[in-house]
Amino acid sequence: MSEGTASLPWIVIRQDDNGNRYRVGRYATHAEAQKIADSFQDRGHRQLYMVERLGQNGENGAGGRD
Repeated sequence: MSEGTASLPWIVIRQDDNGNRYRVGRYATHAEAQKIADSFQDRGHRQLYMVERLGQNGENGAGGRD
């Protein structure tokens, strides 16, 4: 696990209507990431926003960019 992955292990993922997933950002804590995801949801965005923790190898399955 890289130092960046260790310090920012929580990511916000956006999933669009077609099932495509993109990383919105990386965060140090689950609470911080959830706050960001909730803020997007509260604005009425149609996409689904979720919080995931990066795995040991830094992978989460999202195909987008940070």
